[in-house]
Amino acid sequence: MTSPGSSTAALGPTDGSEVGNGRPPRRATRPPWPLVATCAAISLVFVLPLVVVVVRAIDVGLRFDADSLAPAGRSLLLASTVAAATAVVGTAAAWLAVRSDLPARRLWAVLFALPLAIPSYIGAFCLQAAFATGGLVTQALSPLATVTFPRVEGFWAAFTVLTALTYPYVYLPVAARLRGMPPSHEESARLLGSGPLVTFRRLVLPQVGAAVAAGSLLVFLYVLSDFGAVQLLRYDTLTRVIFANQLDRQIALPAALQLSALALIVVVGERAVRRDPQASAHGVVPLQVPLRRWRAAAVMASGAVVGIGLVAPLLVLAYWVLRGLTAQTERPDLGELVQLTANTAVVSLSAAAVAVLVALPLAFLVARYRGVAAATVNAVVVLGFAVPGLVLALALVTIALGGGGLLAALYQTTPLLIVAYVIHFGAQALRSVSVGVAALPDSLSDAARLLGARRLRRLLTIELPLVRPSVMAGGGLVLLSVAKELPATLLLAPAGFATLATRIWSATEDAFWTDASVMALVLVAVSGLLTWLLVVRRADGLG
Repeated sequence: MTSPGSSTAALGPTDGSEVGNGRPPRRATRPPWPLVATCAAISLVFVLPLVVVVVRAIDVGLRFDADSLAPAGRSLLLASTVAAATAVVGTAAAWLAVRSDLPARRLWAVLFALPLAIPSYIGAFCLQAAFATGGLVTQALSPLATVTFPRVEGFWAAFTVLTALTYPYVYLPVAARLRGMPPSHEESARLLGSGPLVTFRRLVLPQVGAAVAAGSLLVFLYVLSDFGAVQLLRYDTLTRVIFANQLDRQIALPAALQLSALALIVVVGERAVRRDPQASAHGVVPLQVPLRRWRAAAVMASGAVVGIGLVAPLLVLAYWVLRGLTAQTERPDLGELVQLTANTAVVSLSAAAVAVLVALPLAFLVARYRGVAAATVNAVVVLGFAVPGLVLALALVTIALGGGGLLAALYQTTPLLIVAYVIHFGAQALRSVSVGVAALPDSLSDAARLLGARRLRRLLTIELPLVRPSVMAGGGLVLLSVAKELPATLLLAPAGFATLATRIWSATEDAFWTDASVMALVLVAVSGLLTWLLVVRRADGLG
């Protein structure tokens, strides 16, 4: 999925129409049949899991009683409340970072985006570890009183964690939109006596409304498909039901169908929101509104947002690492840490390499040709991104176990795990590679053709070298997503194979706080570096 702002374009796929904006127009001619045949075969792999979920869910029988619909209601409640909260927090953060005279606002602009590096299950783990017996909060209160907190769980815990970690999905597109807005209208309104709040409500908010809506829908989709946070915090949503009943197809498959339907509705809504993009003015100097007496309050509010979403989780992780090292009761196994990091790197790099290879022919079709074939291929790949990872994994398990023969042999193997990653995150690679392909000038290929270069030679010596930056960026986005991925890895990973994410998960469930903290710090460090390189630096004005 994408947002209107360029800063979050890298977070999700887009359709072909957007790819061509400002670049050579797509061709009305028919694409070559080998390209269409290749893309059709790839598309079948992408769409097959969802077809299996629909068919098998109908086979086992759909239920519409209160017990089966209650988890869907809780999923919708959590997703809608988190989306509403992030719309407020993300928009306010973007306005402070772009349009106000907040002290050190360029630093705040970066800090506001960094909670993206922390997966939701690590955020939930930090919240529980902070209030656990011997945790950071109880130790801080120990000079005053001995306090034992009840287990942190339920709706409000999940709401807090997911809001604190997902507001950047709203912040980034809104900040990009604010940077592109010319200040002349706001200056005119203020010269006519309009106050800052009235100017914001009447002029600014309508212009950033599409960005706010798109970011909020992205948050809504994220929360719908989230598994780690709701599982650790024991809030019974559809993903918890699916995971708990993964061997009971009578319950898991209808729940998976409900979740997929909700996700697809959100995707359709997101596409409707960005159907009428507003033009941005490049090179303008954003208007700065003096905060005056609200400056201290704005700094405190910014500190609270960054503190909850970024600083507090890192402090909790560092505390448990130091506590384990000094107490020598729970020393981390460095050999295991290296092995887990290597496993994570192997599957992430493999998935990234396969994803960009798959995305290349798709990108040439989507970015260069109009027509039904290109639109269908693009929609199918986006569909794979929209379907939650847990549903995708359940579908692949069903296909493998029900297929017999070679398919059954693929169950819990690395190749099937890579297939799941590519289906789920391939749209990110397609988005990035399509932008590079759309930017290829036709004149170079035409000149090479006149000089006698055949199609394969033109591809290898001219086109691929030119799209290499886009290919690397797309691969990097897939690598970042796979490194943090949890539910599909839990269901599909080979027996005895663990990644940083799955080991953090098992250590958290066993209350091995130090082990979980060490591995979480490593994962957050890697994720933070990639987030900085692939998302934050690419955001307008942050680099």
